[in-house]
Amino acid sequence: MPKTPRGTTSRAKDSAGGAAPGTPWGGRFREAVDPTVARFTASIDFDRALARYDLTLSRAHTAMLHRTGLISSEDERALTEGLDAIAEEIEAGDFPFDAALEDIHMNVEARLGEKVGRVAGKLHTGRSRNDQVATDLLLYLRDASTAAERGLHELRGVLLERAVEHLDTVLPGYTHLQRAQPVRLAHHWLAFVEMFGRDAERFADQRTRMRNSPLGSGALAGSTLPLDREDTARALGFEAPSNNSMDAVASRDAALEFLSAAAIAMVHLSRLAEELVLWSSAEFGFVELADAYSTGSSLMPQKKNPDVPELVRGKSARAIGNLVSLLTLVKGLPLTYNRDLQEDKEPVFDSAATLRDSLTVMAGALATVEVRPERMREAANDPMLLATDFAEVLVAQGVPFREAHEAVGKMVRHCIEEDLDLRSLERAKLQEFHSDFPDDASQLASLERALEQRSLVGGTARDTVTRALERAHEHVRSRLESLDEENSRAPGAP
Repeated sequence: MPKTPRGTTSRAKDSAGGAAPGTPWGGRFREAVDPTVARFTASIDFDRALARYDLTLSRAHTAMLHRTGLISSEDERALTEGLDAIAEEIEAGDFPFDAALEDIHMNVEARLGEKVGRVAGKLHTGRSRNDQVATDLLLYLRDASTAAERGLHELRGVLLERAVEHLDTVLPGYTHLQRAQPVRLAHHWLAFVEMFGRDAERFADQRTRMRNSPLGSGALAGSTLPLDREDTARALGFEAPSNNSMDAVASRDAALEFLSAAAIAMVHLSRLAEELVLWSSAEFGFVELADAYSTGSSLMPQKKNPDVPELVRGKSARAIGNLVSLLTLVKGLPLTYNRDLQEDKEPVFDSAATLRDSLTVMAGALATVEVRPERMREAANDPMLLATDFAEVLVAQGVPFREAHEAVGKMVRHCIEEDLDLRSLERAKLQEFHSDFPDDASQLASLERALEQRSLVGGTARDTVTRALERAHEHVRSRLESLDEENSRAPGAP
């Protein structure tokens, strides 16, 4: 990504005729833009994130203009060398971004004029800032969605490594935040592996709809010039040009899809973060976060706070808000481009950065978290977690489930009232609740039996979980290899 520039300068000054010469519409206007309007409409503070994409687009456009005979070889060489020099300035943090020039497109074009002179004006042949920004944004989103998918698979890899390590660690599974049934920690973390896998698929799937290039759509109706839209589409890694010029410059579907996928992924991260917060509390004591992923209190010396997962949980609200913001922005816009769409970028950039950073810190927190298996097993040894197993023992004897459920419910109530361990009941006592109980409670249910008898696909038996881990490992490996291959085919890849 481009480095932060060292500073900005103002190159667009009022001329004697009143209009600012740096503006692309100066010929139509008699008066300069009011300074407050210039500040209000400027987007360079955030759309400079599109700089590398704008330069890539401009190089492809320049090459196409030459191939179609719209500019000479000398013009192409001058423009390309100028664009390359600008790229070096941006990379070095030396580019003089100017708020008076509004956006990244005009900043690049103005700087190009300073470097190559009058020929810089030919760069904008056959294109508008409308199709330019739509194309830049798609190029950005393509990279951002790839990065998000990769980050999700890398987090899945961390979860899988820890799951293998804790294949035999047992804890209660919860419903309504109440102990429900015993599960393996590996099985529990595999649930998040599945969630994040679907999140990754959403980002991969949305890239299949980023296959058409808006470049060449002009302001809204295309161009009378003999542009080769297929050529620039291929050069930029698209399959084809967009089918409708009005749709191309007016639609922000790709941004909405990205924000939706990011919001869902952040919600899943928030759920995982919530468990780390709960589990690291004294009341649970299941885990302890590493010092590197915790903070302390400025007042209370004993505190070790789970601030990293708390912030991930909190930042999910930003991602949700960004999606709602853009949905609200576009819902009432008539075709085609409206300046409202300048507000599409900040939510996208913010969600991309928020998701990227959240994935990184959560992967680090999970890789270093200390699991306390003995505390988890102690909680899982709660005999009431086996109540469902007793009901299913009766079902196996031919008892209707509702009848079995009622009988075991009465048995549970008896044990609570008498402060008895459910597993201590002998057969005679069990048969007071239902005559079809075949053995003593100690023979009918145990923690190990409860785990191992759940061997259906998706269950928590050891072999079932082991096979699920193997499949997930293979999927993560395959997808990361595919992303590497996809990256190697991208325009400009080494």
